[in-house]
Amino acid sequence: MDALLIIGGLLLILAGLVWLVMRAFSTSLLWGWGSLIPPLTLLYILRHWAKARSALMLVGLGIIPLVVGMTLLASKDADRLAAILRLDWLQPEVQAPRELAIDLRGKLNGLPFQPQQGELIEGVLRLREGMDFFALRELTIRLPQPVSGPVRVDVLPQDTGNLPEVELSWLLPEQDLPEARRLARGYTLHLDLRPEAPNRLIGDFHLVLPPRFKTSLSGRVELYTDHLRYRDGRVDRSFDSRDTIAYVLRDYVQRRFATEAVELSRLPTFSFKGERLELEVEARIGTRLERLPVRLNKGAQGWVVEADHFPPLPAADAQPVAENPQVVEEPRVSRPLDRRERFSLTRLQRSPELYRNLRMRLVRTNGGTVEGRFVGIDSDGSIRLSQQMGSGGGQASFSFAPEEIGRLELLEP
Repeated sequence: MDALLIIGGLLLILAGLVWLVMRAFSTSLLWGWGSLIPPLTLLYILRHWAKARSALMLVGLGIIPLVVGMTLLASKDADRLAAILRLDWLQPEVQAPRELAIDLRGKLNGLPFQPQQGELIEGVLRLREGMDFFALRELTIRLPQPVSGPVRVDVLPQDTGNLPEVELSWLLPEQDLPEARRLARGYTLHLDLRPEAPNRLIGDFHLVLPPRFKTSLSGRVELYTDHLRYRDGRVDRSFDSRDTIAYVLRDYVQRRFATEAVELSRLPTFSFKGERLELEVEARIGTRLERLPVRLNKGAQGWVVEADHFPPLPAADAQPVAENPQVVEEPRVSRPLDRRERFSLTRLQRSPELYRNLRMRLVRTNGGTVEGRFVGIDSDGSIRLSQQMGSGGGQASFSFAPEEIGRLELLEP
């Protein structure tokens, strides 16, 4: 409604100005050309008020819906109105930088799809367009099993069985959460990817969905296989991701205890809100378990552990770690081997500690879909999920009241 009022007001104002110029040309050719210059236009209005009055009334009528529409827009989205008044829409659109060589032709949901980010981690392939928390358009393919090494997948519409699940999502300007559509069969998929050091997969990609999905993509993709980034052949410690922090902590613990026989437990939940992190790390050093409180700071060299003065490991100590199941095995909590089999919202509310930091998929009652790691339950009973933001944007968390949740799925055992 606000957009219609603004457009209608502008059209009335434009019509009034054109009418005013036409009246000036009817007076004389000189006044007609002079009315195109704003100062002379004002002079014409003063000298020939009788002829200019009707055109000015039309301009005044256009100002009324214009002001009403801008007031409505300011009450709903002040930032959007400020961008319009700053004339941001006149500036050329700045394309987000691409880290990967992704060359896809075709459309997703009937619109061109130009992803800047791609990954295949733990059996989940994601192609994402847009650098915000929610992607502008995103394609997700969940393979039946995690893969390592070369990837070769061929699916035809008539195939049945345990097939990859395909999910499309897109975010419209007037929506707070993206829409999503999923299908498990009836499509064509071809993946032929080969590993490339240090952490990428490169190869052919071809996907054709049924006509109602308006999606057909073909070309070559380049995908990350983890959340580490490299610079000059070394891990980039300045990139904000949980894998970067795990790499820094593992290197620190190995040098502190002068051994490569280090196994880190799952890191606690944290977010990249500043340039300092305080964590309690649990690590197995050989046969003993250590809990180490650490502080990490982010400086010119990236993330480093505070007071880290330990020397590099001697080359002679770099020996493969022999696993001894009888020593490494820890007492297990009595629960099903695969927690996905009996998972439900009620069970999550009853025992949230059993599912903390596991990846879940939440489908809202209005159809929006969100994936993230379970953080905990707020004091009002809301379910809190955290999600990794694209291209080093850190993490953000969202809370959903139980009545907003249409379906909740556990994606990890």
